[in-house]
Amino acid sequence: MSLQNVSISVPEEMVFFLSIDEDQSELERNAMLLYPYIKNLTISHGRAAKILGIPKWQLITMYDNLGLPYLDDDFNEVLEDMATYDRVKEVCS
Repeated sequence: MSLQNVSISVPEEMVFFLSIDEDQSELERNAMLLYPYIKNLTISHGRAAKILGIPKWQLITMYDNLGLPYLDDDFNEVLEDMATYDRVKEVCS
């Protein structure tokens, strides 16, 4: 993976938190920069993992450890998906 330097403007109080001393912190920072694009469905978890140069499962685990869910459906959406599955299963049987 080739890296590019990018300059961004941030509030002065954030500079301390953006100092990167270890590879894992840099990876987490870059993953967090990609997360909004995953959330709004611009890119997939798989594409983000490829950009970061890590396996998809590692990215999903990292987001989980940071409190960001892989699936963010609410319970009603899960119930709807299950009902749809049951209807399709009946049709195909």
